Amino acid sequence: MQGASVTLLKSHCQPTVLTLIVASGICVRYDSGVITPSIYIASDHGGLELKTRILAYLTTSVRIIDLGTNDAASVDYPDFADRLCSEVLQDSNGQGILICGTGIGISIRANRHVGIRAALVTSELMAEMAKAHNDANVLCIGGRTTSLENAIAYIKRWLSTSFEGGRHQLRLDKLDRPT
Repeated sequence: MQGASVTLLKSHCQPTVLTLIVASGICVRYDSGVITPSIYIASDHGGLELKTRILAYLTTSVRIIDLGTNDAASVDYPDFADRLCSEVLQDSNGQGILICGTGIGISIRANRHVGIRAALVTSELMAEMAKAHNDANVLCIGGRTTSLENAIAYIKRWLSTSFEGGRHQLRLDKLDRPT
């Protein structure tokens, strides 16, 4: 295992990129140029504490792009949901994690983006089914309602689950169609 390269930016408006080489079962981007999924993460002030603690865990296992916020000043969660969704939609291998106080508002905003399938989860089973049946590309968590232990368990289950396709793909195809 090689050392990690870390770039941190001070502004809550600029991304932080952490590229790490790890030996876990989760894919990362290696210096040799192997392209693997990126995990984008963003929160508002209500999710900042949990996001910071999640980052400390995830930096040992995956490539993370932190899109803010990075301080406790009050911010608007739609801005961070929009930023993350834009990145996920531009990155064919990208996935995202969004955190606000309850996860509700940020998940509602994320799902306004065509092509985003954001799932607010409160259990490991929900995290698994979000990916297996709905191919969720964004996981939403409540920063004030979820313990670090549970958040990590949800993220691990979501990242380790594959989309089952089949009959579920037929349903997904309907999601982005106009009503």
